Amino acid sequence: MRELMLVRHGETEWSRSGRHTGLTDIPLTPEGETQAKAVADLLVGREFGLTLVSPLSRARRTAELAGITGGTPEPDLVEWDYGGYEGITTDQIRERVPGWVVWRDGVIPGDAAHPGESIADVGRRVDRVLEKVRPVLARGEDAMLVAHGHLLRVLTARWLGLPPEDGRLFRLETARLSTLGYEREQPAMLGWNVS
Repeated sequence: MRELMLVRHGETEWSRSGRHTGLTDIPLTPEGETQAKAVADLLVGREFGLTLVSPLSRARRTAELAGITGGTPEPDLVEWDYGGYEGITTDQIRERVPGWVVWRDGVIPGDAAHPGESIADVGRRVDRVLEKVRPVLARGEDAMLVAHGHLLRVLTARWLGLPPEDGRLFRLETARLSTLGYEREQPAMLGWNVS
């Protein structure tokens, strides 16, 4: 079928409260675990020629609970490194930077564990992931990625031939299934935010 399926991890305490969660390894909440288990019903009978999973525990646990097996940890699938904005909300950032939007204004440097990265950096990472996916799809097999909200939105923009910042157009909820593929040879979005 040549479909690229995307699963965003389930709810965490920080995703529920709107805190930017990049490289901080936050576990799923009980609700997030329930959400992840529900994804399994959407994948019954599906097989994947390639399964890549972010190495962060919230993505790995989501894959496990959704019955997505055999996933290879892929460092390029970690979430956007929010730098100095790690762990704080948009409202808190806007107290210091009125009108701030991550897609337009980016992030500030943080500590050694959260140096921050530009949206162009995220775009380069997802382009590398797509280079691994395309040969699998070309063989007629499907692929699965389990990762994070902003990262998957940037990946979707790049799949569609858009600049990374156009990921802003694709709101993505926790533990939702989205599908990218083709209409004939043209990359296309086949499904979004399915629960």
